[in-house]
Amino acid sequence: MERLQKYLARCGVASRRKAEEMILNGLVEVNGKIIKELGVKIEPGRDRIKVAGQEINPEEERIYLMLNKPKGYITGNRDPHGRLTVLDLLPMGFPRLFPVGRLDYNTTGLLLLTNDGDVALALTHPSYQVKKVYDALVQGIPSPSLLEKLRNGVLLEDGPTLPAEVDIIKIKAGNAILRIGIREGRKRQVRRMCEAVGHRVIALKRMAMGPLQLGSLPPGKYRQLTATEISALRRISRAR
Repeated sequence: MERLQKYLARCGVASRRKAEEMILNGLVEVNGKIIKELGVKIEPGRDRIKVAGQEINPEEERIYLMLNKPKGYITGNRDPHGRLTVLDLLPMGFPRLFPVGRLDYNTTGLLLLTNDGDVALALTHPSYQVKKVYDALVQGIPSPSLLEKLRNGVLLEDGPTLPAEVDIIKIKAGNAILRIGIREGRKRQVRRMCEAVGHRVIALKRMAMGPLQLGSLPPGKYRQLTATEISALRRISRAR
């Protein structure tokens, strides 16, 4: 027996958290019955599972792609307003993948695409505290005291942030490029942190996520992860 949301993640439908949302929204059927509560267990191979009317079966092959997300793309599988999504950067007929975590429409940089729900959960769930590193071009140059405030945590409308790693790595035309490492994944967190200390973010790029480094991958391009990178991700997912 296996929990329904874990089975959906293992089949590459979505991350485990997203699978839970799909269940609560009534999009999942087990043997013809719509399930709207968590905790239901199923027997793979015997029970028939459908998501939005489509039957789901386990996928043998696990795929891991690193994408350098450009501006002007939605991080999602589809957009109700018809805007381009990051999946539009993949060839037609590519196996079904989902993005791990979100980057804003105008945020660029490292994005993992996979069908491995356990890895997706490990990289995004707050309890794993996986570090994400961003380069933020901010308006003006933060003072040492404001940098220290960011390092210690700032108060946002949804509560104080955890301590962060923050350094100025470059000064550009009177503005600073900050390298910021955080272990949370709140909505627009880096932008809100910088705004909280009076320095608006002009441009934001994710450089690293856990063991993954963006490196020299060009914008809009993707590559398969190496065996070493995949092993490192799986070690994180097995850590709890």
